[in-house]
Amino acid sequence: MTTRRERLRKLVEVQEQLKALHETRRASLLAEAAAADEEAKMLAERFDADDSLAVLFPDIYHNRIAGALARRDARLAAARLEAGLLATATARTNMVERAYQTERRADERQRGDRERLDLIEQKLGKPQSDP
Repeated sequence: MTTRRERLRKLVEVQEQLKALHETRRASLLAEAAAADEEAKMLAERFDADDSLAVLFPDIYHNRIAGALARRDARLAAARLEAGLLATATARTNMVERAYQTERRADERQRGDRERLDLIEQKLGKPQSDP
């Protein structure tokens, strides 16, 4: 049967993995938002270029720019949501970590008390030799 300390240690590991997952997702979403923003800027620059086909196909350029900006906004919104989930995961990780540390200290204290009691019992249980 597992002890409370072992269960808390495993829970700390799971919480840290969950926190890392949210960090990774948020970073990925921010990178995708930056890429979409860069695409929108590139398309806008191409639209304004002298040798651009924007004169012939302005709707295509406008639609692609609008799509890139919409993707950027959607990724930024998702990254904000992920940041909230990350904050929650961090708080949970900290809470479980504190509980684990408390339980670990209590176990160490009990182990030390048992060792001292065993030493005392050994000293009292031994017959004393008379000189």
